[in-house]
Amino acid sequence: MSPARTVLMGDPAHFSVQGGANPHTRTRWGRRRSVDRERAIAQWQRLRDTLRDLDVEVLVVPPDPAWPGLVYPANAGFLQDVDDPRPRSTKSFTLSNLLPTRAGEKEHYRRVVGEAGFPIAELDAALRFEGEADFFPVGQTVLLTHGRLERQRFVPALAWPPWRRVYGFRTDARVLDVLAPQVAPRPVVQLELVLEAHYHGDTALCAFGPRREHLLVYEDALAPVSRARVRDTFGEAAIPLSRDDAARYAANSFTLQTGGESLLLMPDGLSPRLLDTIRERGTKPVLVDVSEFLKKGGGSVKCMIGDLGPGEAGAPS
Repeated sequence: MSPARTVLMGDPAHFSVQGGANPHTRTRWGRRRSVDRERAIAQWQRLRDTLRDLDVEVLVVPPDPAWPGLVYPANAGFLQDVDDPRPRSTKSFTLSNLLPTRAGEKEHYRRVVGEAGFPIAELDAALRFEGEADFFPVGQTVLLTHGRLERQRFVPALAWPPWRRVYGFRTDARVLDVLAPQVAPRPVVQLELVLEAHYHGDTALCAFGPRREHLLVYEDALAPVSRARVRDTFGEAAIPLSRDDAARYAANSFTLQTGGESLLLMPDGLSPRLLDTIRERGTKPVLVDVSEFLKKGGGSVKCMIGDLGPGEAGAPS
């Protein structure tokens, strides 16, 4: 019997903050945070076991001490027609072009996804793209989230300390011309990100439900024009997130349909009000503590999961 879904996860044996490439990875003084490796491994194992208990096949990307970001394989790429159960050999996986401090992860993802039976596609190397973290389905549409690309650096500031770090965002809006034909006839809705703490779209927006028909959205993370676009496109299906829930990365959750039930795997610590709202929409929240990955690396449940969709089982993990 095929699993409910297959996902990628990255072995956390070497998880650390190497590049410090988003605001969660550094202190206010700009120093890179130190990971509690033992705690991180225990949290990763609980998330993996939770997925397996829900009939999800977990393909594990082996660790590499040079590339600790492998624990966040949502950035590996984007699977064409991710929810379609047709054979893997007919669905193309487009690899990401990651920022320089993570660029070496690409060959690891190419190997594991290719060995699982998916044809591999590549983008022009000049186009920055960070996978399903910025390109994902919502109902009958697909969202493309993007923001200003920056050279990451420290700059002077009229504050204390008298400097700040510029992080920027991860996906180039120009990838629209390449990716839109892959999801046609579904329309692509472009949204601009403006808060560096929410540097990927999947940290500010999350589709869930049997047809991904509901959308959690942290409006403050979007440019004004994009906020209006979300309201016009999704209407009552859009559920605003509070600042506190957004800061806990409520939007960085993983939707799953299994055993006839709609589930949403979410980070622990969210408000009862939000959890009740999700239940009212016919979906059961499943809470998992992955706080070490958020507080130190800037990624939560969804960042730790690369979605390979339903279908036949692959190699054992």
